[in-house]
Amino acid sequence: MTTIMKAKEAAERVYDDVRSRVQTLKENGTQPQLAVILVEGDPASAYYARAKRKIADRLGIAYRLHELPASATEASLLQLIAESNADPAVHGILLELPLPAHLSARRIERAIAPAKDVDGVTPANKLAVVTGEAGLYPATPQACIALVKHYGYALEGADVALVGRGQTVGLPLFHLLQREQATVTVCHSRTRDLASHLKRAMFAFVAVGRPDTVSADMVHPGLVLVDAGINELADGSIRGDVAADACDRAAACSPVPGGVGTLTTAIVFRNLMDAIAWQQKEVIGV
Repeated sequence: MTTIMKAKEAAERVYDDVRSRVQTLKENGTQPQLAVILVEGDPASAYYARAKRKIADRLGIAYRLHELPASATEASLLQLIAESNADPAVHGILLELPLPAHLSARRIERAIAPAKDVDGVTPANKLAVVTGEAGLYPATPQACIALVKHYGYALEGADVALVGRGQTVGLPLFHLLQREQATVTVCHSRTRDLASHLKRAMFAFVAVGRPDTVSADMVHPGLVLVDAGINELADGSIRGDVAADACDRAAACSPVPGGVGTLTTAIVFRNLMDAIAWQQKEVIGV
């Protein structure tokens, strides 16, 4: 029977740690605050931004939501980010994606101060993932690894198929898996025979952004499948990149929703705690 790797318990452990760190910060005079920037136009992004507010309230974290109209200019976003970078009361900045077509997410993300970049999207933090130096690593790749570890799986020495090499998940996940001492094969749109790679793997991490990328005929009974895809269908429902019947054939599979995404949100808040530690060290010169 397939083990369904739900993330609620793993996420709650992260939240317990965050809650404890928030309490300590408050006792020492720091009120943690997260600034979230939301440009109107994507209902899913609006939903996730408001969901984060509820979590922040539970954790005792101040939450500042900046909602901009769909017609917002790049200059207005850059100004908002500059103000948030300079505001010592703001400890973390998160830009909700996707943005309207007239805005460049890459240029806007680059403007976020690395020490406040809780989603790990700035060039400095991306480089830190590659080199292994200290930084705020992207939350979704961290969630992928944390989820399999929570269920007792060891990545060291394992054959891993990584399906997808995007800047947000696939590429940073590759480097994190390397540091776990896994043997990683990167598969992508030019891979000639995806099924052959999956059938040799012990683990498969899938982050393509296309439903049914992994079908049942590609899966063997010993495979652990981690689905990091999020696809909104015409009826408004959310699906991952792994077909439902493929999940049923695997040894373990993460659901969408309720899997990687649930843990990703928790890690964003843990990154906020790490961001504060980074900022306070800079202030006191440690």
